[in-house]
Amino acid sequence: MSFDGVSVLVTGGTRGIGRGVVQAFASRGAKVTFTGRNEEAAAATIEASGNADNVRFVAADVANPESAQAAVDAAVEHGGGLDVVVNNAGITRDGLLMRMKDDDWSRVLDVNLSGTFFVTRAAARRLMKSRRGRLINITSVVGLTGNAGQANYAASKAGIAGFTKAVAKEMAARKVTANAVAPGFIQTDMTADLGDKVADELKNRIPLQRLGSVEDVAEVVVFLASEEAGYVTGQVIPVDGGMVM
Repeated sequence: MSFDGVSVLVTGGTRGIGRGVVQAFASRGAKVTFTGRNEEAAAATIEASGNADNVRFVAADVANPESAQAAVDAAVEHGGGLDVVVNNAGITRDGLLMRMKDDDWSRVLDVNLSGTFFVTRAAARRLMKSRRGRLINITSVVGLTGNAGQANYAASKAGIAGFTKAVAKEMAARKVTANAVAPGFIQTDMTADLGDKVADELKNRIPLQRLGSVEDVAEVVVFLASEEAGYVTGQVIPVDGGMVM
């Protein structure tokens, strides 16, 4: 699957799954623009891409509609258009429902769900002008199953799944596909602090008996962005080792 000359925007590309997605597209020749808020981490992403000339960073808070529009504009400028959008930016602010602060609820919904909306809205016309428009939103298995202590996060990720299906129906006539990827427990810097005992407990809940890798998720994203996935739209695809069936 070659992406030579394809313009890709990845939000939240400075670490974890986002960084892996940037690398996966850059290694296949795409012109990748990615967002984040940490310039030092962004430099590490560019270096890790192995194709620095094709990768550009733009500082952006996707929860701000003007900032989301600026990110899309930067991707259009860098790539000469826009063919693929990967909405990956997301945060957690965990806490039990009765103790959850208003700001913890609002900020998670603002970044995860509203940010996905703002970027998609800003990119919609460009994707429709592309001959291979692809929208891939990163949700979570938590959006499918719920999780104690993550009412805000689960709501935001469930919202992304519904949003993706609505966009898929709206944009299908213009040959744009829209899909979501729902990662399970993935080995990132967020899971590195869990400890061996917790990691083992998680593995016991997963039929494949291992945590996923960033590459496991990135390769599914790349497939959904490819020409080969042109007849796949409106789907939420778990990448979770069989945890949710």
